Amino acid sequence: MPIIRIDLISAVPDIFTSALETSILKRAQEKSLVEIFTHNLHDYAKGKYKHIDETPFGGGAGMILQCEPIFDCIEQLKSERDYDEIIYTSPDGPVFNQEMANELSLKQNIIILAGHYKGIDQRVRDTLITREISIGDVVLSGGELPALLMTDAI
Repeated sequence: MPIIRIDLISAVPDIFTSALETSILKRAQEKSLVEIFTHNLHDYAKGKYKHIDETPFGGGAGMILQCEPIFDCIEQLKSERDYDEIIYTSPDGPVFNQEMANELSLKQNIIILAGHYKGIDQRVRDTLITREISIGDVVLSGGELPALLMTDAI
């Protein structure tokens, strides 16, 4: 039985592939020290084109991740096990550090939702997310690299 399970949710989960299939993360999985699963939000989207983005409800520029695919994905995962943390990679959260990595490494089941576009629907933040974590004062194209950074440190 692995010590910890980490579920990574993303709009572009292929970004995770190389890092998870090489080096220390690969060896940790082979030794059953960790289980890491990736989940594609497009698999939970409705409609012919499986869109996962929408304009913010209150207006404004840019796009955000829809709440429905996120809710459906996380509810599916939660139906299979209890999660200690559901983390959203966000510039709004406290900056990730070694103390957080140590604390999270003691958990059994963690979900990390990689932000994308301009963010996520506020309803997800209000009802599902237990913690928001930033990797610092930097602008990235998505939350996949912060999710990988946290996974590696944990």
